[in-house]
Amino acid sequence: MHSHHLLLEEPIRMASILEPSKPSFFPAMTKIVGTLGPRSRSIETISSCLIAGMSVARFDFSWGDTQFHQETLENLKLAIKSTKKLCAVMLDTVGPELQVVNKTERPISLEAETLVVLTPNQEKEATPNLLPINFSGLAKAVKTGDTIFIGQYLFTGSETTSVWLEVNEVTGEDVVCLIKNSATLSGSLFTLHVSQIRIDLPTLTDKDKEVISTWGARNSIDFLSLSYTRHAEDIRHAREYLSKLGDLNQTQIFAKIENFEGLTHFDEILQEADGIILSRGNLGIDLPPEKVFLFQKAAVYKCNMAGKPAVVTRVVDSMTDNLRPTRAEATDVANAVLDGSDAILLGAETLRGLYPVETISVVGKICAEAEKVFNQDLYFKKTVRCVGEPMSHLESIASSAVRAAIKVKASVIICFTSSGRAARLIAKYRPTMPVISVVIPRMKTNQLRWTFTGAFEARQSLIVRGLFPMLADPRHSADSTSATNESILKIALDHGKASDIVKSHDRVVVCQKVGDDSVVKIIELED
Repeated sequence: MHSHHLLLEEPIRMASILEPSKPSFFPAMTKIVGTLGPRSRSIETISSCLIAGMSVARFDFSWGDTQFHQETLENLKLAIKSTKKLCAVMLDTVGPELQVVNKTERPISLEAETLVVLTPNQEKEATPNLLPINFSGLAKAVKTGDTIFIGQYLFTGSETTSVWLEVNEVTGEDVVCLIKNSATLSGSLFTLHVSQIRIDLPTLTDKDKEVISTWGARNSIDFLSLSYTRHAEDIRHAREYLSKLGDLNQTQIFAKIENFEGLTHFDEILQEADGIILSRGNLGIDLPPEKVFLFQKAAVYKCNMAGKPAVVTRVVDSMTDNLRPTRAEATDVANAVLDGSDAILLGAETLRGLYPVETISVVGKICAEAEKVFNQDLYFKKTVRCVGEPMSHLESIASSAVRAAIKVKASVIICFTSSGRAARLIAKYRPTMPVISVVIPRMKTNQLRWTFTGAFEARQSLIVRGLFPMLADPRHSADSTSATNESILKIALDHGKASDIVKSHDRVVVCQKVGDDSVVKIIELED
């Protein structure tokens, strides 16, 4: 993977662009989060998604009940078993999402330059002139001239399933709007987004809490995607709630930044969250189009320097209905990788799209190509400079392991870890080769029974760029002797050989603890 490393700043032989890429065991270092739904919930389809490169399955509770999502999750478990591909589970909350209620589910055609009334009276039927919504405070939040968007997956500017409204007047609890573009709303649920307006609703709603405490706790979710995160306090509140729900105290919380409030408080949110999801669908409405790229680049850079995963959404919308992305979308995916993103999140494309497997495959291929021209040298120097001196012990070991691996052209870095922190720090320096994170389980007891930790830590690295987890045998404890470390290393190398990551005479960098000391060593494989 690393041996064909090019740099865009250096002259590339144009004909070489046409040479087919060699397939590798890992489709890409950048991870892919796939949203499972009506088009992607059979065992066969999920198995194909895993083989194509999906490493995190997202369950979006904006629609569908817990039983529907439970059936999908059971299918995911069977698919993991049959493909032997590890996959993490992400629960995406609804949050303070405003919705249009269309009980009849009949399509609603809205005509440009006509008026439509938004009313909190949900008993009324949705018509081209009247749309019931699930929020009674809209009239107090908006004023004449404000912009409102309504759609299935919100306004991109090119779809005919979303509508752009301008507030004309407010009468009592109703909001009268002028329709700016003709569109047909079809289905039972459309989200409503008011540009740059604060909606006075809790970030973690009672409905979200109910889903987390039942479905989430029962299934020991790896990630909680906190929709509409607006303040650091939102993360603290969610973490406090999770801490009371057994295993969920290990669940990582990813802040979903989707409006101007989240953008304004980004630095404090990043400090509290375990990772960031840049929800570009909603953000693209709150920000002028010419500012979207600037926020993405600045946010991803901040995540990179903090060593926290950055996830980018809404990259190949057109693949919801088409087999190929547009040229702009293909370039957009590559730019997200070159910016430093850890993962690409697919929403409608896999949830209700016609080509979920092909979408994952295409995005994976684009990511792999972009990774080949990622300027690791420049990135490494920037990261070291940002960390500053004196470095912490662990940070120093991690950066040294990456530097050594690049200098000796190692084919892989193997890191022994129990919490996953050491492996994540190595990945923070974006080595050009895969990092195999050998997670060594720890045994713990509550005086009634023994349990092993490690599975959470392994799955949670599935969203980090370049990190590929492997669970060690629980009989080998975290502070084991060098003899057991050697046997685990042999298993890791055998795994590497079987998956064609390492070959005879390759060099491998190993990062491990020996007693109280952290050690980085370089080994050369024999025949």
